[in-house]
Parts: sequence; structure tokens; C-alpha cells
Amino acid sequence: MDAVSVQAETTLRLDAQPVDYALVALYFIFVLGIGLLARQRVSSSIDFFLSGRSLPAWVTGLAFISANLGAVEIMGMSANGAEYGFPTFHYFWIGAIPAMLFLGVVMMPFYYGSKVRSVPEFMRRRFGTGAHLVNALSFAIAQVLIAGVNLYLLGSILNVLLGWPLWVSVLVAAAIVLSYVTLGGLSAAIYNEVLQFFVIVAALLPLTLVGLHKAGGWNGLRDKVTASPGGGAQLESWPGNALSGFSNNFLSVIGIVFGLGFVLSFGYWTTNFVEVQRALATHSISAARRTPIIGAYPKMFIPLIVVIPGMISAVLVPQMSEYKAAETSGSNYSGDVTYNQALLYLMKDVLPNGLLGVGLAGLLAAFMAGMAANISAFNTVFSYDLWQQYVRRDRPDGYYLNVGRLATVGATVAAIGTAFIAGNFSNMMDYLQTLFSFFNAPLFATFILGMFWKRMTPTAGWMGLVFGTGSAIAVFIMHKTGVFELSGQGLSFVAAGVAFVVDIVVSVAVTQVTRSKPDAELVGLVYSETPKQLRHDPDEANLPWYQRPVLLAGIALVLVIALNIIVG
Repeated sequence: MDAVSVQAETTLRLDAQPVDYALVALYFIFVLGIGLLARQRVSSSIDFFLSGRSLPAWVTGLAFISANLGAVEIMGMSANGAEYGFPTFHYFWIGAIPAMLFLGVVMMPFYYGSKVRSVPEFMRRRFGTGAHLVNALSFAIAQVLIAGVNLYLLGSILNVLLGWPLWVSVLVAAAIVLSYVTLGGLSAAIYNEVLQFFVIVAALLPLTLVGLHKAGGWNGLRDKVTASPGGGAQLESWPGNALSGFSNNFLSVIGIVFGLGFVLSFGYWTTNFVEVQRALATHSISAARRTPIIGAYPKMFIPLIVVIPGMISAVLVPQMSEYKAAETSGSNYSGDVTYNQALLYLMKDVLPNGLLGVGLAGLLAAFMAGMAANISAFNTVFSYDLWQQYVRRDRPDGYYLNVGRLATVGATVAAIGTAFIAGNFSNMMDYLQTLFSFFNAPLFATFILGMFWKRMTPTAGWMGLVFGTGSAIAVFIMHKTGVFELSGQGLSFVAAGVAFVVDIVVSVAVTQVTRSKPDAELVGLVYSETPKQLRHDPDEANLPWYQRPVLLAGIALVLVIALNIIVG
């Protein structure tokens, strides 16, 4: 961790009072209580890993979006708001909603209908053990790294609240998450995520409203942002040059639409088992399809209470304003501020006691939801896709349940180690988007090609993944060694685009010289070979309109197009 981060951790303190501590303590009691209650429902590995496939769509839909409301959304997007302004909306309206709707309408029937227990298991059935092993290992590594991000930020909150050393704060935060996930498995994680969704909104909505009031309302904020470093471009979402790193407007739009809106977005939302796992916990194909579509509705409006507070912090908090001015001008800054602290500084400056406690509980809820989602997905993949498949086959169900609990402990310990890697990044989104370009972009290329092209071979599956991931890492290394320069988060857009194209090219080339699987083995895995009745609930036509996945998705798509046009 760099010296600036260390200094920040020792100087930023929140003026919390007993009422704030009491609200945080009450939240922790609820979290652990949900874990204990969920423990009573766990009698098999399916109960632990997939909640017995019994949860209603509204629960899994809220959990679907709450699982994503971790470091990526809260600290990362508020940091982006402070640094870039309105272009950050692209991560939601271009880089999330379309892919979530595609997952619900097109891909969930294959995941749920094939009765797989994880996304890597789907890869094994489609491509065999080569692609399966590459996917399972890369996914497991990614989850430990991303869990470390949430854990680092969770520990940072305890650090600035209580004054504990960061390493102590990280250990305490890890112990709390470990307790309820180990007790109740996915059910504990999901029900806590529903609670955490409401706690997060209850924390961030007042922060946004109070911050706007102190900034002089919307007109006051607009004037202050226009006069700040970065100027009026921060109030226009397109072409988003600062975010993409391209000075050319056309290239910037292409980078955002293709790199973020297609490759990174679809790669994350449609193949990330952290999210898909929530939909697999439902009771039917229709409910599984509705899960990401229901999640899309609150997702549209989350940026209003995440990005805007970051923008407010950058113009209202003196420390943030000075830091941004120094960063924008390229001069050396000797203070103790990073963009990741935008929300914390704003909370410190504008929230009265009581509301500060709610705000802190909201941040803790966000990071715990994110980490628990990563850990619960890791233990499923480790137990089913690695241990059961390659180490110990044909053991009793209880054996794999115990393996899952031990994997939860192991992942948490590993996340403690990776937490401190995250401390080296002033904007957490830089780190996270780099990880997504490595792991998610090539996986999406393999998935989408394999799902719609029956000729694609098992050998092409794993070779495409390996070369796609390798090309993204090569782009990252070339950037770090000065082969080319790109500011903002354009590096991850370029790396993701290269990984996607390389994966497709390699997969197509290898398919020409290797053997495909027989058509009979592709039923339920490839679109053209799967009968329509296997992709839909037989009773779906009798559902009321508000439970029909395609209609709900259509309404959501119209809304998000309208938001893009209005904000423009």
C-alpha cells in the first residue's frame, strides 16, 4: 500500500456519537440473526449452495442487485462520479441494464433448464473438462481478488469509525461475513442482501438530498461542477472522453459502447456466477428469468444516489476539491485524499449524528453484501466444480456440504491477503475493471459463440479462453511498460475488446481443425438444438402481465433508453 493511502487511514476520522454506534451494532445483530435463522433450513448441499431452489423472484431480484452493490457500486462509482461526473452513468445505463435484460430473456432458460449448479458446470457440459477447468480456476481467483476489494473497504470503514489499525479492522470485518455465510450458506447471503438493499438506500438517499441542499440545490451543484476542474463536460454523459481516455469523440463513443456496453457489460452480467447464482435459487424458469429483470429496475436509479454524491463531494469538500485540482493539473499532491474517500468525506461533512450511523450501516451493508456474494459463489464453484470434479468424486452429500463450509473459511482467509492489493489504487474502479477485462470478457466470447454456434468444439472452448485472457493481460502489461498511453478507464475497455476479438478468432480457427460434439449432446446447451418447450415454463402464458419476463424486459428497455436521451 502506498504512503498516501496509509496516511489517509490514520488521519480521516468520522465524528461518530453513541447513537451512531448503536445503529451500526443493531445492524450487525440483524445480520448475524439472519444467519442463525437460515442455518435451520440447511440440511443438504443444494440448501447451502442454491437455497434448495425455492426462493421467490422478488427476493432473488433484490438480492441480484444487492450482490452488485458492493465496492464496485458504492465506493467505485462515487469515486468515478467525483473524477468524471455524468459519464459514470454509462456503467449503469449502457454497461448494465441491456446485459441484465439479455441474461433474463435469453440466457437464464439455458442455465436453469439444464439444472446446472454453477456457470462453470454449464461450461463443462458444453465444452468438456478443459474449458471447465480454465473457467473454474479463473473464476475462483477473481472472486478472491474482488472479495478482497470489499473487505479492504469494509475494514477501512471500521478503521475511520473506531480508529483501529487497518489490519485489525479487516480481520473483524472478515469474521462477521464469515460467520453468517458459514452458518446459513446462500440463503443467509440472499436474505441479508435483501435487508442490505434497503439499508443501503436508506443511507445514500439522505446523503444525496442533504448534500444537494448544502450545494445550493441542483442549479447550485451544476454551477459548482462547471466551475471545477473538468468543467461542464462532467455534466454531459457523451462522448465521455475523460472516462474512456480517448481524445477523439468517435473513438470514445466506440470504446464506451463496444468495450463497456458490450464486452465488459455482457461479460460480467451474463457469465458471472455471483449474479447467476441468485437466479438459480428460484423455484422455476420464469422466476429465474425475472430475477435479473426485476433487478434492472432499481439498478436504473442507483446512480442517482451513488454518482451524484461523488460529484457533490468533489465540489463541496475542500480536501476533495484540492485533490481533484492537483490530479487534473498533473501537479504533485501531498495530502491524504483519494477519490475512493469521496463518500466518506461527504458523510463526515454533511450528515448529522443519527443519520451518520445510518450512513455507516449502509456502507457496511454494501461491502458485506459484495463480499458475501463473492464468497458464496466461490464456495459453490470450489466444492462442485473443482473438488467434486477433480479431487474427490462420489462422496456423500454431507461431505460436500462440509467442503463448502471449509471453502468459505479458506476464501475469507485468502481475501484478507488480497485486501491489501486494493489499497494501491486511488480509484477502485480502475482495479475492478482491469480484473473484469481479464476474466469476464473472454468468457463472454466463449459463451456467446458456444451457445449460438453448435459447431464450436471443446478444444476451441478452452483455447479461446486461454488466448483471450492472455491477450488482455498482454495489453495491460504493454500499457504499464509505456508501449502506449491511455488515461481514464480506457485501458480496461481496450483490453476487454482485444480479449473478446482474440477469443472469437482463436475459437473459430481451432474449430476448423478439431471435432465437434454430437448434436444430441447439445440439447439444452445450444439455442438451435433446444426445443422451445425446454426454454419456457409451460404455465408462463397464464401468468399476470407483471410476471411475464419478456414484457417486463421490454418496459425496462424503454425506460433506460429514455434515461439515456434525457440525460444525454
